[in-house]
Amino acid sequence: MKRVSYKLALSLLSITLFIGCNKSDDSPTNPTVIDFSQVEIQDFIWEGMNTYYLWKDNVPTLANTKDDNNESYFNYLNSYPNPDDFFESLIYNRQNIDKWSWVVDDYVALENSFQGISTSNGVKFRLSYESGSDYNILGYVRYIQPNSDASTKDVKRGYVFDAIDGIQLTVDNYSSLLEQDTYIMNFADLNGGVPISNGKSVTLTKSAYQENPVLIAKTLDISGKKIGYIMYNAFTSTYDQQLNEAFGQLKSEGATELVLDLRYNGGGSVQTSVYLASMITGQFNGQLFAKEKWNTELQSWFETNHPDWVVNNFVNQISKTDTSGNTVQLPINSLNLTRVFVITTGSSASASELIINGLKPYIDVVTIGTTTSGKYTGSITLYDSDTFGRTGANLNPRHTWAIQPIVLETVNKLGDNDKDGFDPTIELIEYVSDFQELGLETEPLLAKAIEQIAPSAKTSVKKKPSIYIEEFKGYSGDSKYDTGMHIDKELPKDLFIRKN
Repeated sequence: MKRVSYKLALSLLSITLFIGCNKSDDSPTNPTVIDFSQVEIQDFIWEGMNTYYLWKDNVPTLANTKDDNNESYFNYLNSYPNPDDFFESLIYNRQNIDKWSWVVDDYVALENSFQGISTSNGVKFRLSYESGSDYNILGYVRYIQPNSDASTKDVKRGYVFDAIDGIQLTVDNYSSLLEQDTYIMNFADLNGGVPISNGKSVTLTKSAYQENPVLIAKTLDISGKKIGYIMYNAFTSTYDQQLNEAFGQLKSEGATELVLDLRYNGGGSVQTSVYLASMITGQFNGQLFAKEKWNTELQSWFETNHPDWVVNNFVNQISKTDTSGNTVQLPINSLNLTRVFVITTGSSASASELIINGLKPYIDVVTIGTTTSGKYTGSITLYDSDTFGRTGANLNPRHTWAIQPIVLETVNKLGDNDKDGFDPTIELIEYVSDFQELGLETEPLLAKAIEQIAPSAKTSVKKKPSIYIEEFKGYSGDSKYDTGMHIDKELPKDLFIRKN
């Protein structure tokens, strides 16, 4: 691969170019001074994308020769004074191909999000259009985060709201109303998708919150079957030990079947996905779970120098760093299952889909719900340092911009993936009108899974006609970082990635 080098002077010094010098002219010429500090963020973005972007070959402005001429390169960077706009100019087919790369001006907030840290009032909700409208919006509560402000108040899964501070939610105002630190949520009855205020409301206040993604872990004893149930909402590496403990609990309770609820899990750490797959199984230690495919140059370099780096194998231990900075190994609590039932919706993305795809060649994976998101790619956080790492030398202290570009796609042992999402083995739409408490045996999606394991079980209940409401695509979650699959292992030390 090209050894992409680091311009030491780009952000710290001015580069002087002598332009139009005539060899027969002994008189001095006026130098053109190029101050690259004016475009240091754009330069960092370009170099990061030039090195790592999965679709680099499809973006002409990411060609390796683009920065060969300092003056023209500076003019190119300077033509995009807004780093957001510059980053967007490098994206390949935003509408149809790369829907997921992003840039941030505060990498601390990004890092916090990967650890499950956010500002939240505890209400996890989605937005939808009101029936027959393309302007008015309603919201519905999916679940409440434990030990949050909302957990102490009268707001529950299935509650519908159509106003904030008494103001009707619309496509124009929903963002500003919901971004407030404190607001009043006004509830309504669904009424066929056209909500009618029921006079109830609650005041909610946001604060710093760190969410344990293991929302529920329990074993159901149904018709003589021990069925483990885990509601898992994000692949957050800082909670790997808690996930492992949840599997240890199921194991001690004698679970011989598992329902893994990923209906609201937008993804996260690839390594955590490997750990989860190893907890479900255990009998495939050392075998290939998923393989990574990077851009042409990087893939060639990895296969020549570090072929082990692009494979993710089943493991029997979790590697964690303790408070002293030492790496410790924790044995994985494995259930050694030969089948698993996975609950999915369109919000199941990325690392959730990796679990389904990676396990398919080994065990029977039965999915229940609706088609998954179709995010088959992974990203990495790149910082403005000599190695693009957070702890790299010369980490630029003058800004906190970072980029999270898509750098790879994953395939399973058979080389397969499904770029359009995984269709359910058993289709069952989750209707807001049918919402029940998560983890209840009668909750429709869990009840359907139980029915497959214990056909004689009586878990279904009579319900009113289901009401379908169209999801509002303009809102994808509380955070732009909710959906993603990211690489959190350290790059090989001998991978040189910026110019000298």
